[in-house]
Amino acid sequence: MMRVYLRLIQLALAPLLLVLMTTSVRADWIEDSNRYALEILKQQAQLSPEGVSNYGLSEFDAEVADLGPNITQREIALAQQQLSRLRAALESESAARVRQDLQIMIDALESEITTAQLEYEHLLPYYDMHGFMFGSFKSLLDPRNDAARYPAALERLRKYTGQSEGYQPATEQAMALTEARLKVDGLIGPYRGQLEADLDNAPRYIAGIRSVFESSGLTAWESDFAVLEEQLNQYEAWLRATLEPRARDNNTLPEVLYANELQNFGVTDSPAELIAEAQYSYQLIRSQMKALARQIAEKRGWKERDLLSVLHQLKAEQVPQEDLLALYKQRLTVIEDIVRKEDLVSLPERDAVIRLATEAESAAIPASFMSPPQLINNTGQYGEFVLVQSNPALGDDAQMDDWSHDSIVWALTVHEARPGHELQFSRLVEDGTSLARAVFAFNSANAEGWGLYSESIMQQYLPLEGQLFNLYTRLMRAARMFLDPMVNTGQMSRQEAEDFLVEQTAMSRAMASSEADRYAFRAPGQATSYYFGYIRLMRLRTEVEIALGDQFEPRAFHDFILQQGLLPPNLLREAVLAEFVQSAE
Repeated sequence: MMRVYLRLIQLALAPLLLVLMTTSVRADWIEDSNRYALEILKQQAQLSPEGVSNYGLSEFDAEVADLGPNITQREIALAQQQLSRLRAALESESAARVRQDLQIMIDALESEITTAQLEYEHLLPYYDMHGFMFGSFKSLLDPRNDAARYPAALERLRKYTGQSEGYQPATEQAMALTEARLKVDGLIGPYRGQLEADLDNAPRYIAGIRSVFESSGLTAWESDFAVLEEQLNQYEAWLRATLEPRARDNNTLPEVLYANELQNFGVTDSPAELIAEAQYSYQLIRSQMKALARQIAEKRGWKERDLLSVLHQLKAEQVPQEDLLALYKQRLTVIEDIVRKEDLVSLPERDAVIRLATEAESAAIPASFMSPPQLINNTGQYGEFVLVQSNPALGDDAQMDDWSHDSIVWALTVHEARPGHELQFSRLVEDGTSLARAVFAFNSANAEGWGLYSESIMQQYLPLEGQLFNLYTRLMRAARMFLDPMVNTGQMSRQEAEDFLVEQTAMSRAMASSEADRYAFRAPGQATSYYFGYIRLMRLRTEVEIALGDQFEPRAFHDFILQQGLLPPNLLREAVLAEFVQSAE
């Protein structure tokens, strides 16, 4: 489904997508569960083949999204058909884990139907076709993919442009979907800030598409690409003439839509509950940071010892850009040594991959992120920690200083590489898990909760400066959990959120702008998922420590967590208490 694929691109802003690998050894229940999941994915390829291709089902590489009339109604009808089959299977299935996976898939489809209906009822259709096209070709022409898949991009390109028989240009289809709803009363247009950002990024996306084709080694794509570029330019002009006048100045969504977004990201608390808990946590973390900042200032002989002054002084210790990547890799080696020495979690023997982001990637995702390889039929591809250093939308003010100073390297490496997201992906590669627990169970709370939890278990082993900025990233996630709902419920403007981050957390204007955009339009609700998921994991660990006492072993606990795939917090708790605790007692 087009909506599903666009949501996958959006989820990358948190910054994360899920990865599932095949292994040579699978439990019977996984094989049984995967048969249901593969059936659903292949049926969804009728409407959104790019998303299914991105998972690794290469038979859909050359196919393109269906943007024809009544797409929402057809999406819902397909999901309802799938629900009927899954509910019938649930009634007859006896294996407990397969039943759990069936319920995961049922819940995911019910959520997709709810989202489709709500967006249809409240929102004027809007498609960022430039960003969509960049994501489509970047995923297919990823250097980690088998090069034998690349020629399908040529066919996909001709279908997008309508040059293949029986196909209409994708941009024309997108315009038609919007125009068909222009006269419907009560629909709200896209937020003006979102539309302006997308229009500003349009040339970067076009350049990014050209770049991935140039790097692919394919030939005879230039003339077809020129057609696509002209169509995208015409689409940009249409957006300015037709949709820009309909853009809204207020970023807030209808209450029911924002509540649904929170649910989609795995966050089950209300905005009021999120704000209350996060504001308390923010002050608690800040007080811990103040104590550390004073110690650091005394050690270094600095006159200014308040928190903000110390943060600014440490941020001034910028690493030259040409040395930055090497430093991240070196710190990863040190972190891995600590993890092994302290027996915190099992690590793979192979190296993790860290690279710098391209300009188009930074425009699409103006924050560091984990880039996953294909999800199915993997032949040894792994995730990549992509380091983002700028927010291209800000022009001369694009450069960030938040992730290029010596003290922050510890926390970001832990979160995005090991023992954070890259380790999550590695364990899925090595241990295997079901598609239901990867593709359908995935949400930000279960993924980002582990990333932030990983930072917490490393806290005590870092130098003082690393500890301070390890707490800083936790402070930032707590701030997100009250800023995002405040921006989306009208208690704070987008600009006020940006100013708060600059003035109260010493964040660069470029990074703070990216953060505020995340709350206001890039992914409303998503930013709350980090601290929400982290709290759930910390509570779960406390339950387990109470139950096991001296028998609690951190590595065994962490390995078990990772072996579950990315279950939602409630299902993960059930698995830990029913299986891990009972087996350890």
